[in-house]
Amino acid sequence: MSNLDMIHAAARRLDGHVRRTPLLSSSFLDEIAGRRVLVKPECLQHTGSFKFRGGWSALSALDPDVRARGVIAFSSGNHAQGIALAAQRHDTTAVIIMPSDAPKMKIDNTRALGAEVVLYDRATEDRDVIGDRLSAERNLTLIKPYDEPLVIAGQGTTGLEIAEQAAVEGVTSGDVLVPCGGGGLTSGISLALEGHAPEMQVRPVEPEDFDDVARSLKSGKIERNDRQSGSLCDAIITPACGDLTFPIIKRNCGTGIVVTEEEALRAVALAFARLKIVVEPGGAVALAAALFHGDQINGDAVIAVASGGNIDADVFRMALERYAE
Repeated sequence: MSNLDMIHAAARRLDGHVRRTPLLSSSFLDEIAGRRVLVKPECLQHTGSFKFRGGWSALSALDPDVRARGVIAFSSGNHAQGIALAAQRHDTTAVIIMPSDAPKMKIDNTRALGAEVVLYDRATEDRDVIGDRLSAERNLTLIKPYDEPLVIAGQGTTGLEIAEQAAVEGVTSGDVLVPCGGGGLTSGISLALEGHAPEMQVRPVEPEDFDDVARSLKSGKIERNDRQSGSLCDAIITPACGDLTFPIIKRNCGTGIVVTEEEALRAVALAFARLKIVVEPGGAVALAAALFHGDQINGDAVIAVASGGNIDADVFRMALERYAE
């Protein structure tokens, strides 16, 4: 199980390799939200998402002989790119199993970073079967996208930065909104804040129809999504929360917030217009919650993590055309 000590150890391994992303603000966004909004733009991280933190954390902790044999991962895109770059910089190989309907840019970028991409059909093929076969054939080490202690610890370094930066801004309490798929980022940030900013409350944010974490927090057990595709918020679509991440989220986090796809797209447009950053729909759900669901948020200030910016050009164009400022 990941803990605060593991997060601090990951931070030491990441030092000099990961970008320390800032906290951004805009009076225009504050006016929409009715409170102060601070945005943590992990879309500015290497590979365009927070996933590089977990990828580097996991690879850097492997025994060198094990790492040299190569790694394998499952991903619809952001974890794929994070692992691919971390593997490249550790001078080893990476095999990434990706759904064939993943955004083309994410598939192309993963290949460009030197990884071997194996595509599969979500509807007819089992990625676990493919992964087990390739791992056995090539003696590769599996790095899971969220249900892995070293990955959770790497994502938790985002929370260490939030605690330090928020204190500088005079914010020591309130909600921290986090886009949530499998729960690696949400649980990691919650562990970091539990240790360094206990008055801050992490809140998972999900798109409608894929709100398994919000439902799981209500029922007290892991709920599953009926579908695994069909949303513009593909970056945070998973079958269910992780067996490791959910107990942490259940202990540390407040109730989940669910936003519509259109709210996420509007947040994409506002992030570009007011913060000058590019965020993908899945990475924009926390900002959407901050802006459009203020009645569910506590405190005079709210922190929203913009978790990724790997958006296809046509989706970005659609967001800007629909919600031009």
